[in-house]
Amino acid sequence: MAKVVDARGLSCPQPVILTRQAMEEGQFPIEVWVDTVTSRENVRRAAERAGLQVQVEAVGDEFKLTLRR
Repeated sequence: MAKVVDARGLSCPQPVILTRQAMEEGQFPIEVWVDTVTSRENVRRAAERAGLQVQVEAVGDEFKLTLRR
């Protein structure tokens, strides 16, 4: 089961901080929900820098990023 990080409504850098905390816990996959393009890109970059695979999916006006090792 995926770990879920709900960062909708939060401004940067909070979504990245929450995502990094989840990555440190080591439970994958991680689903990160954000509602802005800026948050989507910042979380994507942070995950890719950590060596993770990132799948981005638009769901209505929101984005779901799935992070895998």
